[in-house]
Amino acid sequence: MWIDTHCHLDAAEFGPDHILGLQAREHARALGVGMCVYPAVERANFAAVRELAHRTGDAYALGIHPLFVPRAGPEDLQALAAELEQRADDPRLVAVGEIGLDFFVPELCTPALRERQWQCYREQLRLAQRHGLPVILHVRRSADWLLKGLREAAARGRPVAGGIAHAFNGSAQQAQALLALGFKLGFGGAATFDSARQLRQLFATLPPEALVLETDAPDMPPCWLYVNAALRAAGQPQGRNSPAELPRIAAELAGLRGLSATVLAELTTANALVALPRLAALLPAAAVALDQADQAAAAMSLAGAASNTEAS
Repeated sequence: MWIDTHCHLDAAEFGPDHILGLQAREHARALGVGMCVYPAVERANFAAVRELAHRTGDAYALGIHPLFVPRAGPEDLQALAAELEQRADDPRLVAVGEIGLDFFVPELCTPALRERQWQCYREQLRLAQRHGLPVILHVRRSADWLLKGLREAAARGRPVAGGIAHAFNGSAQQAQALLALGFKLGFGGAATFDSARQLRQLFATLPPEALVLETDAPDMPPCWLYVNAALRAAGQPQGRNSPAELPRIAAELAGLRGLSATVLAELTTANALVALPRLAALLPAAAVALDQADQAAAAMSLAGAASNTEAS
């Protein structure tokens, strides 16, 4: 079983009413992706990720993404606090996220917006502490500041209950610091590019207990879906990433460590359960759904074989 620890099937790219996302989810299930985690990005999609997780038998997280901080105010943090309180007993709510800091996008790097991001991040860490939930972190050129926030949170009381540094692309030292605070590191399509040497080296050499897998669908496409800017300008669309790409991404990454796909599946599933402990209670149902998908695929295969026999 594979776990996609980070995907956005509620995104507009998956069509109205998430139709394309639901189709992609069933395709992924047939390929062995037993569980997906849908992080929210702003107040407006809290309900969407919750409803999607319940509809597909998956999990969700609630938070305000740093890219959405410019249009978020105190009332959005209040809404997040209220939603976390109201959904505290929902077993499919597994984390606070996607939260963090983005010091890559130029518009977010003004002193005023860096400060707004920082305050929003710190407040969401407090909410995670209050509810004993792990966090799903957005990390872009901000690992040291994220670590500072986590250490400050620990100094205020009990530490944040770990979580996942999504799409990690920092240094080995930053990786070790996050691991020391109980975090796992998310890897996905970006590590399938031969040019991503540092990222691939990290995946190959980090301790095995550090690694979880993700797609960030529809974003962060693997190399076989990527279309460069020149081709996009000429009218060729970007390939749409989905959880169905996870097994192929995993096969590519398994080779970096000299592992079989089966071993990597077992390893990263175990790590995801450590990072997001509430997933464990959801897995029996996911296993049943996978078994049903396997049975349906086998039935279709047998039917096809019988049809070919009759034709011959």
